[in-house]
Amino acid sequence: MMCAVAMGTAGSGRGAGGAAPVAGGSSPPPGRAARPGAEEGECRSRAECLTGPRSRGCRGGRQASKNKSMEKPEPFYRLSVSKQKTSSEIVNEARSVLRTLRTQRPLTPAEDQRKLFGSGSSRAPQSRPPSVFSLHASSFDLAESRPASGVRLSPLDYKPIVVISSEDEESSISLPKPAVDAAEVRKVSSARAQLFRRTSQGDVFPAKMAPLDHHGEKLDCGEPATMSNLHRTNDNCLAEQRAYTPFNDKSGQLICNEHSGKPEREDVLKGTAGKLLFQLKGESNQMKKHGIVASQPRIIDWKRRLTGLEDDTRIDESEEEKNFWHTKVLPVLHELKTEDNVEGLCLACTKLYQVLNEGNMLGKRSKRRSMLLKTLYKLVEIDSDPLCLKLAKIILSMKVDGKNLLGVCKLAFKVCRNGKNDYLIQNDRLLDCLLEVVRTEDLQKNSEALLYCLGAIKFMSGNAVLLNEMVNKEAVEMLLQLMKQINNIKENDPHFSSLGHLLVQLTATLRNLADLPQARCQLVCSGAISELCVALEQRMNDKDVCTYIVRIFSKLSSYNDFCAALADCSRCYVLFLALLNKHQKQQDLVIRIVFILGNLTAKNNQAREQFFKEKGSVNTLISLFQTYHELDLNEEKWYRERGREEKKNPRHPSEAEDVLIKLIRVLANLSIHPSVGAALAAAHHVVELLVTVLEYKSIEVCEELVINAATTINNLSFYKVKSSAVQEKKLRIAEMLLKLLMSNNMDGVVEAVRVFGNLSQYHEICDFIVQKKIHKFVIALLDAKNQDVCFSACGVLLNLTVDKDKRALLMEEGGIGKLVDCLRDFGPADWQLACLICKTLWNYSENITSAASCFGEDTDTLLALLTSLLDEELALDYGLDRGDHHKLYWETEFKPVAAKLLDRIQTHHSSVSTVIITAF
Repeated sequence: MMCAVAMGTAGSGRGAGGAAPVAGGSSPPPGRAARPGAEEGECRSRAECLTGPRSRGCRGGRQASKNKSMEKPEPFYRLSVSKQKTSSEIVNEARSVLRTLRTQRPLTPAEDQRKLFGSGSSRAPQSRPPSVFSLHASSFDLAESRPASGVRLSPLDYKPIVVISSEDEESSISLPKPAVDAAEVRKVSSARAQLFRRTSQGDVFPAKMAPLDHHGEKLDCGEPATMSNLHRTNDNCLAEQRAYTPFNDKSGQLICNEHSGKPEREDVLKGTAGKLLFQLKGESNQMKKHGIVASQPRIIDWKRRLTGLEDDTRIDESEEEKNFWHTKVLPVLHELKTEDNVEGLCLACTKLYQVLNEGNMLGKRSKRRSMLLKTLYKLVEIDSDPLCLKLAKIILSMKVDGKNLLGVCKLAFKVCRNGKNDYLIQNDRLLDCLLEVVRTEDLQKNSEALLYCLGAIKFMSGNAVLLNEMVNKEAVEMLLQLMKQINNIKENDPHFSSLGHLLVQLTATLRNLADLPQARCQLVCSGAISELCVALEQRMNDKDVCTYIVRIFSKLSSYNDFCAALADCSRCYVLFLALLNKHQKQQDLVIRIVFILGNLTAKNNQAREQFFKEKGSVNTLISLFQTYHELDLNEEKWYRERGREEKKNPRHPSEAEDVLIKLIRVLANLSIHPSVGAALAAAHHVVELLVTVLEYKSIEVCEELVINAATTINNLSFYKVKSSAVQEKKLRIAEMLLKLLMSNNMDGVVEAVRVFGNLSQYHEICDFIVQKKIHKFVIALLDAKNQDVCFSACGVLLNLTVDKDKRALLMEEGGIGKLVDCLRDFGPADWQLACLICKTLWNYSENITSAASCFGEDTDTLLALLTSLLDEELALDYGLDRGDHHKLYWETEFKPVAAKLLDRIQTHHSSVSTVIITAF
């Protein structure tokens, strides 16, 4: 990672002496700022606007400018310009050099096993729904599989009905009498009881599902009751009933179905059911006649109980439906009952689904669904994931509810829990069925079923193919709608706690969906930020929910569009600070929040200001810094006692180091804002912690942490404010930078040179540089053949050459020749660097008497080089299309300084030798 950033002087906006601060994030190479060669008044204006240090490169110029009539040459060329830039232009240009610190997004390791709640869940095992369970046929409820009758049945409350005699309506009262012989009724009742007992044991099909038998044989009550026999018995009983009842009496007429007038449906009423209905009808009419009001729903319940309408009877079934059932469905069901091979059962289930779909019998439309479902429920006990997948799809397609919905969602969860089944699920339509459950089912009524449904969807989202399929099926919108419903449940609601389990599954799925560009777009457009913030605020005490939501933000804030939308949500800063204060020692949560804050403040100046103004924001960051600094110190001590080699991966940050890296990045980003940066520069706790990192942490142990600390110090050193903590600790900082310079890490070396560029505006630091022979190292960096490295080195040399007694050091170490080489190598491609080199040479040659004695053997090369670079046609039109800005830099930054330097050299050079300059 190249963390080196070239620094600007007061005139250049980059390099030593007034280096612009650096900020955090991942950004392109640093840009260039205010133009060089500014006159003394312009230099002061820029320094005041940025509340940053003035370049020592301007110091000589300011001294000379006190007497404008003086002919004495001045360090750092003072140019008269026709149009002076405004302060805002200078500030904007200065900020263009700022960069953001590059860092990696926190890694979320994949779980070894698929569970409702991961291994790091804060939920106690006894207080959360299980991920492992057993399913049997008894896990389902057949009664709930029956189609709705349209009327909710009330408990039967039988009371003798008093009938008023027609002879004496006022006084004659008689009790109802049975219409047929009681023994006959008992026979039929006994036969039905045997039938229901056998049905419950699974010996025969329920009555409501049996095929109709049109034979007219009579039932022998001594024989076992069968569906066809019972049907024939009912026919006989109905005929016998008609013999006893005069049909010319309208009070005894039978109404088989109040909602249908089809005559053929009267045949459904058989035996005792018909007899009692005749009696009820007659009694009801008698009561109406004499003003006694009976409960109509209760009578309807009686009719449904006695005729079987509360079951899924075939009263409304057409002949076509009957034929389809017998010819298409029943053979498949028979195959399911007799097949003893799992592959054969899977094929039969596939065939069954196709047949049901063909006959439009999916959902609750089928009148025989109870038989069908009961057959499927028994197959659940077979331990085969492929078969369970087929069963789950069919059962879900039948639109079951209640206990059955919970059972089938658990069944789907069980299948999806095994990642090896993903390829099976890809080829099926189970996802469609589960998404339909999410879309349609009642949140509070079926919360447990939805929990396992979402758990299954979460498992599916771990598969790339299924994840793309979810996006195409608008899963994002469905999940956000469900989240909105959950957010509407307040904390005092009894369902609030259990819905937290559901939110964990939902947010975990959204986190996986956030990996896809299309899903990210949907999340931004669907208002996901506001809903996630509401959930975060309501579930502040639920670490699991908070962690998943923060993971979503962590992922999405890496993208500019979402980051900008999140920055506009002013409530998010308060929530993030509250989470940091509440869960300060939860590293996995803290590191992601700090990463998000780093992203928000990387490119948005308004976000920097808004976060800084939140109450307790800086104190929260300092508290976190201290907490994880202590943890890191303890870890360092532990490794030191046992030997450094015991650390598993020295180049990979530990958990504490990773938090500090991202926390320092936030401070670096905040310091871009002028007022915030000035405040942080005066914050002694902040600077002290940064310096401490440089003191105890070796760059060999954690490169990113050390470089980030140095970069942030460099940012803060830009602000020359009263009671600056950086200025107060400048010598201590210089000692730490020296250690960094001596390392073998080039990124660290360059970062240290950049900080020296800002600090070398102080005499004490210049003396320190010479005393420790740092200038030799800096001059050697000019051979690095890297533009940014050369720029940083030139910045330090520029400030050193302001002091007359230090100029000779440049010649002694061969610095002049190296500067000329840099001008030749990088000049045409980097006019700001070329400008900085010319400024350094201008300061160096302030007291020139002879060009040859001043520049030595490089004099003629420098003259020819400056002449060529000042030739606009040669310098700009040699075939490379670099855009208008390249020409602008040449005209406004390089040309004024280089022309004045060329004039000085020519004035003090007796004869100019011919030097051939090759193409750039």
